[in-house]
Amino acid sequence: KNLSLMCYVSVGSDASPIIDFMTQRNMQLLEEYDQNQNPDATKVFVNGVWVGVHSNAQQLVTVVQELRRNGTLSYEMSLIRDIRDREFKIFTDAGRVMRPLFVVENDIRKPNRNHLIFTKEISNKLKQEQQETSTRQGWSQDEVESATYGWRGLIQDGVVEYLDAEEEETAMITFSPEDLEEWREMKLGLPAAERSTEGEHRLRRLKPLPDPRIHAYTHCEI
Repeated sequence: KNLSLMCYVSVGSDASPIIDFMTQRNMQLLEEYDQNQNPDATKVFVNGVWVGVHSNAQQLVTVVQELRRNGTLSYEMSLIRDIRDREFKIFTDAGRVMRPLFVVENDIRKPNRNHLIFTKEISNKLKQEQQETSTRQGWSQDEVESATYGWRGLIQDGVVEYLDAEEEETAMITFSPEDLEEWREMKLGLPAAERSTEGEHRLRRLKPLPDPRIHAYTHCEI
């Protein structure tokens, strides 16, 4: 049901700007690559075509992800890093079915690390906009869009991110903000919440404990 309500099919975009950008970020083009000199380099693919290699894939992936989340690159772009096969795949083509997810902050420099980027302030802003809808009657479509934060604002600020099936395979997705909070408490060493099955709580659905093997979550279901 959620997929039918929120799914989006990519319309595609030109791949040449991202190739030019990665070349400026020290990506070595395939025709210039010597495997003997750099055997451990990560292969970079764009729409299935091997375009080059990069010696610091983690840095490249982080930069490209930030550009996608701040709106510099198209939110339709899919970024898949396969650490085991040393591959970084980018897709900008049309026809990919994507769905939105809340983004979990993973930057160790940020104070809200391991928290949703979606905050109570953003929620209140959206509610206020909904209440002010009646005051915008008579406005043109362009005026309404420029004055509205809405869904477009969530995407441009990196609060919500669209993932296709292949990128989802490389993401760690939690089911709810409550599950994310329980996992954070477990990582901090706080005692787990009581899960009693006695008395009136006997028929209650029991939630499993957070998995201690999970290093970090990247997204949360909406």
